[in-house]
This record gives sequence, C-alpha cells and structure tokens, in this order.
Amino acid sequence: MTREISIIEKLEKDLSLKQLQIRSLLTITQAINDNVSQDGLFDMYRSFLSWEMGIEKMALLVNDAGNWYCACHINCDDTNTVGLIPHILQHKRLHTIKAEDSKEIQDFNIIIPVLHKDYSIAYSIIGGLKEKEDLYNKIQFITTITNIISVAIENKRLFKRQLEQQKLEKELELAKEVQGLLIPENFANYKGMELAKIYRPHLNIGGDYIDFIHYDENRFALCIADISGKGVAAALLMANFQAVIQSLIFQYRDLETFVYALNQVVFRITKGDRFITFFVCEFDLKKKTLRYVNAGHFPPIIINKQKEIRRLKAGCTVIGAFEKLPEIKEEQINLIGDELLMCYTDGLGELVNEYGEYFEESSLEQFIKDNNEVSAKDFAQNLEDKIDDFAKNEGLKDDIAVLLCKLV
Repeated sequence: MTREISIIEKLEKDLSLKQLQIRSLLTITQAINDNVSQDGLFDMYRSFLSWEMGIEKMALLVNDAGNWYCACHINCDDTNTVGLIPHILQHKRLHTIKAEDSKEIQDFNIIIPVLHKDYSIAYSIIGGLKEKEDLYNKIQFITTITNIISVAIENKRLFKRQLEQQKLEKELELAKEVQGLLIPENFANYKGMELAKIYRPHLNIGGDYIDFIHYDENRFALCIADISGKGVAAALLMANFQAVIQSLIFQYRDLETFVYALNQVVFRITKGDRFITFFVCEFDLKKKTLRYVNAGHFPPIIINKQKEIRRLKAGCTVIGAFEKLPEIKEEQINLIGDELLMCYTDGLGELVNEYGEYFEESSLEQFIKDNNEVSAKDFAQNLEDKIDDFAKNEGLKDDIAVLLCKLV
C-alpha cells in the first residue's frame, strides 16, 4: 500500500512538473510572439529559474556580435561572470562541472551552451541545484528554455541588424542621388573654351562638388569643393552649399566678398563642426584674365602653351571652420591663350599603387606637360587611363573629382 502511494505521489509530482513545463513554454512562446522586449524575456528567464525551478545561482552570458555580456543572473556578480567566458568557450555540449575544471567555475554545477551552427550565441551557467532526484528532468527543461530564449534574442539582434542595414542602404542610395546633383553629367562647350570632368566615386559617399557658372559669352566661373566627412550628412550639406553658391555668386562682383559671405553662411549652418575646401575662379575671355580665390583646396594647376606650370595657391583658409575669415587674397592672372586649367580633389593625391607608392605631384605635372596640347575631353580620358594603370587592383582611397578647362 505504501509503495502504491509512493508511486502515485511520484506520478502526481511528475505530472505537476510537466504541467509547469507546458505552462512555462506557452508563456515564453506567447511572449516571443507578442514581441516582448529583450529585457522582458531575460526577466522571465530569471524568474522562471528562480521561482519555478528553484535554482539558487545562475548567469546567462550572451554573445552580441563578439561582445559577451551578462544578460541576467541569480545570486552572482554580473561583472565577474563575463570573465568566465574563456573558461567555458570550449564546451559545445551540456557539461557537468568537475573538480579538474577551472577553479573559476567551481561555484557552478552545469554549463548549458547555446549554439547556432558552430557559433556560440549564449551560455547559461547553473549552480546550487536542489532535489537531486529530479535533476535530469530539470536540466533538460532548463536547457530547452535557455535555447528558446537565447535563439529568440539572437533573432531580435539579427532582425535589428537587418533593419539597420536596410536603413543604411536607403541612406546610401539617397546620398548617391544627392552626389549625382553635385557632379554635372555633361558640360556644354562655349566659344573659346572646352570643359571636361572626371568623377570616380569611392565606396563611401563623400561630398565632392564641381560646377560651372555662365555669366555671358565672355565671362564664366568654375568651382570645385570637398567637404570633410562622408555619408548622407556630408552629401546633403554639400548640396546646400551648392545652392548657396548659385545664389551668392551673382550678387557680388569680386570673389573676395563672395567667399567672405559664403563662409558666413556655411559657418551658421555647420557651427564649425565641418569645413569645406573650395576653389573658385572667374575667366574673362575678352580681357584675357583669370581671377581666383583658393580656400584651403588642393592648388589647381594652370599650364600655358610654353608648358609653364603654375599652382594657384592665393586665397584664404577653409570655408566654415571660422565665423570670420581672417584674410582673403584674390589673385589675377593674365592669359596668353591655349591655357589648360586642372582642378582636382585630394582623392587624386591619395592614389596608391601596388608598391604602396603615392601618385606624386611631380608625376602629375609631367603628365600635364605631356598632354596639354590635346583637347579637354582627350585629356580627361588619358588621365582616367593613367589612374587605372597606376592604381590597378588597389582601388580608390577617396572620391576623385577633376574639372578641366582648356582655352582654345
């Protein structure tokens, strides 16, 4: 009779445990389906192990893209438990801690790993187990719950990363569209001059900008700029900069006042957090003059038919770094005809070949001397071939923008 009562009690106890397990599984599954937060799932896991399973000590360690952290714990220090990772990473299956294991984990009894393929996404370390007769069932169920919780959290992380990736792709697409507005697709040639360009974008979206402004049949302006930083913010700011240029350049007769006003507008927008290197020049074909201001940009190169090269350096510091430009110097050059002006951004100077050598200024100047008699269009094509031949499989370190103007 006593034996029968004992069997009945055991069956009732087993049934009660199974019912508890089913309820727990349903509760956790429903929470996952209801998109309960990560912290909410961790709280449920801790509560379940503590109250329902009677676990006295536990630490759940979670891998977040290679960074381990203690997601929840019972009666142990979460900061110290992260230090246990090197001592448990080798375990890919349920492991009962033995005397020969590391002394750092001797306060625990069981290691429960959660894997995705061969990649460890979580470990639950259990200590202070009670009721040894139910140990096997308890550990099996705790393992099941641990896997469900950990996989759910990993899925949340992967989904969040996917959303971030989609957001980044949309931002890059927008930035590319904005970038396309900063680099004219084609230039119309006017009497007495030829225009050409090169634009070789890097993988990152930058803020290179080139433009041509036509006043009348004898006067026109060219400008080139590069903004500090990359991404959507840089591209949008440069698009704003382009609009400001188009507005201001027709208001001022001299370039010094124009650049001064341009700097004030950019500084109000950026508060000095970003700056722009900028070069602007104005050709007067009737007077045969070139006036320019270089605001911290790579000095453009002008070469005449005698193959005399001159760097256009006069100007001021970069745009947008200071509320007021300390000094601006406009320079005028008298033209003799057949000049070629080449403006470019710093991506050209950052070209590196397979030997780690940079595309030096001396090489660029020699190339210009060798090609200054060809048309602007052919010059641009020859320079692109030179870029490809020099960089080959090394790729670009930055965007390259080149603006060419040849007087004919």
